[in-house]
Amino acid sequence: MDFLQELNPAQLEAVTKVNGPTMIIAGAGSGKTRVITYRLAFILEQGLADPFELLALTFTNKAAKEMKNRIEALVGGEARGIWMGTFHSVFSRILRMEAEKIGYTAQFTIYDTDDAISLIKSILKSLNLDDKVYKPRNILNHISRAKNYLIDPTEFEAKYVEDEKDRVTAQVYAIYQERCLKANAMDFDDLLVKPLELFAAHPEVLHKLQHRFKYIVVDEYQDTNHAQYLITRKLAAVHQNICVVGDDSQSIYAFRGANIQNILNFKNDYPEVSYHKLEQNYRSTSVIVTAANSVIAYNQNQLPKEVFTENEFGEKIHLLTGDNEQDESKKVVDAIREQKLMLNLFNKDIAVLYRTNAQSRSIEDALRRSNIPYKIYGGLSFYKRKEIKDILAYLRMAINPQDEEALKRIINYPVRGIGSTSLNRIVAAAGELKVSLWEAILKYPKLRLNKSAESAVYNFIQAIRSFQTQANRENAYEAAAYIAKHSGILKDLHSDESPEGVSRWENVQELLNAIREFTDQPENQNPSLSQFLAEVSLMTDQDDKKKEDQDVVTLMTIHSAKGLEFNAVFVMGMEEELFPSAMSSQTREDIEEERRLFYVAITRARKRLTLSTARMRYQYGNLRMNEPSRFLREIKPDLLHTLAREKERQIIQTIHQSRTTGVPVIPRKSIPTGSEGGDFEGDDLSQLAEGMRVEHPKFGLGTVTRLEGKSEDRKATVSFDRKGEKVLLLRYAKMKLR
Repeated sequence: MDFLQELNPAQLEAVTKVNGPTMIIAGAGSGKTRVITYRLAFILEQGLADPFELLALTFTNKAAKEMKNRIEALVGGEARGIWMGTFHSVFSRILRMEAEKIGYTAQFTIYDTDDAISLIKSILKSLNLDDKVYKPRNILNHISRAKNYLIDPTEFEAKYVEDEKDRVTAQVYAIYQERCLKANAMDFDDLLVKPLELFAAHPEVLHKLQHRFKYIVVDEYQDTNHAQYLITRKLAAVHQNICVVGDDSQSIYAFRGANIQNILNFKNDYPEVSYHKLEQNYRSTSVIVTAANSVIAYNQNQLPKEVFTENEFGEKIHLLTGDNEQDESKKVVDAIREQKLMLNLFNKDIAVLYRTNAQSRSIEDALRRSNIPYKIYGGLSFYKRKEIKDILAYLRMAINPQDEEALKRIINYPVRGIGSTSLNRIVAAAGELKVSLWEAILKYPKLRLNKSAESAVYNFIQAIRSFQTQANRENAYEAAAYIAKHSGILKDLHSDESPEGVSRWENVQELLNAIREFTDQPENQNPSLSQFLAEVSLMTDQDDKKKEDQDVVTLMTIHSAKGLEFNAVFVMGMEEELFPSAMSSQTREDIEEERRLFYVAITRARKRLTLSTARMRYQYGNLRMNEPSRFLREIKPDLLHTLAREKERQIIQTIHQSRTTGVPVIPRKSIPTGSEGGDFEGDDLSQLAEGMRVEHPKFGLGTVTRLEGKSEDRKATVSFDRKGEKVLLLRYAKMKLR
């Protein structure tokens, strides 16, 4: 087989040793996709199985399509018979074949997130429960998490109800499953849960599938959850020809239910496993590969490997330090221009990565000002996001209440009792009177609305008038902060505890940060809300209709970047409490996941990697001094490029000094700016001792069972009453003594 000549020795061994359980640890840029496709092609070429006896599971339809096309190019059209696709698509196919056995028909509907939320709202209404108190999205997240761990409604109610919201969730969960069944519908989690229910109730189905699939390949195995782990293990029980491919160093989806222990413990499940390491990186320069290795080496919980490359040594890693996030973004844009010239790059060769979606705002502004085209990958442009457009609509109404599009957007958001019927009457009246919607609303007593709607319209008018007063009297930031608070949007977003809800709330805070920066600019002679909106309207001009093949800089979160690669990569916001995230710095496991995320960011770069920080950054209305990320100290010093400017030389020297001394780079402090702060302030833990009772803002009450380490590495093992045992770094753990 000629195609085998293209493989290096490690790849060849992973491709041709196909019998029995196999684990392929594929380092970043090591040719993982080629190995999977060649392995499946090899099985077909050797006549070891027919195409329909091969099962290949991926995490994206794009990956499945690419692999199938490659196999077809190698062995011909018979590759089309392989069972290849995402977990959800493959098991949806199986469920449709066997649906009647579990009470469905083959035509069952698959509910998406909006469908599921709508159903939960309906259930809450039938229970006379307020969906503003019991957030449907929060309930759906709890249900999804329960399903990922195969916890049914009965078990959830018996074991996991700790408060009133849990009790409501348990009640809704039971009804939700009943309603889905009556509607002949499954949600996405059901596509993994129902196969296991099918196998348990009808072992003959499992027996048939176990004998059909002689060879099973699972891509990105480090991203599997508990249900996916059980499904693949059951299907492979007869032939034992299961091959899992992945990289524990790139396990970054714990928040979605991914369990890194699945890949770490594979040897325990299959003691006779054939173990292969793909350690040669074909993507990146030696500098980038060495830097990635030096960072990930700090993780304790990992499979041993040493990724290497025979590529050129390459440019050292650049570090940019801005005085604030605007200055950071300006320096990044200047560096983008410089690298395009020096390296002869197109815009599409460049990616800017960040830890949170909210960070895109400042770099978007800087790119627009420099006329550098860009696109947001895996998300919307900052100013196109719903929550941002909602706030901007309120701001627009404060300046120009005749703005009908803004009015229609916010008249019933947050919900105030002006439904579609009332709005239709307002629109009709405006048409009859030939006036704007705002002018029609001002005539609300003549619109034949019910008393509740009349009251809501009156309150809306008063709110907009108060916003107009603020806009005329205060600067842009004071007016916007007042409007965000009194419109109810901040309260509505803050009450949504789902990851999506937290992200939306952070985005609104980031918009307020942008307005604060605008207001604080010394050169700004007119820091009014109307002027800010004038500038934003120019930034969001939609004349440019971007296409996929356009030459644009790519902006994305690091999570979205997994699987992609670029000639030049910029990673912004390399600061403590931003990256690693303050919400993911409480335990060693959390920090290690953040470090794996940084490893993914580093390994996206082929030729040039640039890291950037801001000494100060607005967060939640406060201007904070920032400590550079601990991850910068974990990169070998000789891999960092010392820049010509004195400030950059000093910051690198300080980072390297702290690497050996353990002394924090910059003491973190908050500069109050008049905004309210709701941080959980922890006590001095220097005298903490074993046996003491403590309270943690996330985990609640607990008892200290062990202390270890010194100075900034001091750790405490705490047995929390409700959340179990956690290992916390005392430097970052905000706990109170009880």
